[in-house]
Formats: sequence, structure tokens, C-alpha cells
Amino acid sequence: MNVLLAIDDSEFSTAAVQSVIEKFRPGDTQVHVLHVVGPIAVSTPPQMAPGYAPELEELVKEGQQLVEAAAEKLRQAGFRVTASVEKGDPRSAIVDHAAAWPADMIVVGSHGKRGLTRFLLGSTSEAVARFAPCSVQIVRKPRSR
Repeated sequence: MNVLLAIDDSEFSTAAVQSVIEKFRPGDTQVHVLHVVGPIAVSTPPQMAPGYAPELEELVKEGQQLVEAAAEKLRQAGFRVTASVEKGDPRSAIVDHAAAWPADMIVVGSHGKRGLTRFLLGSTSEAVARFAPCSVQIVRKPRSR
């Protein structure tokens, strides 16, 4: 089984990594850990070259560290793992990557956004579930006991 694990730097992604470890058998599962660096919302001055954003490169480096840490945790649990960082809109990049790989399942954490925040920012997990070419598991952070 090919599992695409889409993560960000949040406790919800930590729960998603743990969910993969608990719910899939390592011998039967190939995991690809994906982090997508979204576009920076600040507009650039017209004199700058299109697409130039030095701060984006720093986010890519941080993303690489993030996916490697998750990949190492999965490897220690016995999974075959690859990892990558992409630039773009997280919603479409996750769906596109799942189709191209091809993934049998996408696992993504849910931030649980509600109300105005969800309306303004949208829900990545909801968009992935709606447009994915395969099944999607949305992992919520475990409740505190």
C-alpha cells in the first residue's frame, strides 16, 4: 500500500505520523512524507524578479528538516519511507502528488478550524478529502485525558 503522509509543523501532524505507525503494517506499506511550502501572502515589489523570495528558501530548508524527522520516526517503526518538500498551494499539491505517485491513501492532520478562520483560510484536509484520487484519513489530535 502507498500512503502519502502530508505534514506541517504542528501537533496535528505529529498525531498523523503516530496514526500511520499504529494503523498500517510496515512490511506492506510504502510511506511518502510530503510537506508543502505555501505561497507567501505578502506582495513583492515590482523591481524584484517574479518568484524571487529568499524567505521561501528558508521555509523549504525548515520543511526538509521536518519531513526528515518524520521519515526517520517511520523508518524506526519499520516502514519504507521517502520524503519531499514542494512549493505551492498545499491543497492542490497534496492531491496532485497523490495522483502522480499513485497513493492508495492520504493521511493528513486536521487543525480543527471553525467559523471565520475556516471561512477565510479554508480547510486543507477538507479540500484534500473532496478532491483526492484515493481514500483520505483525516487525523484529529487526541483529546487530553
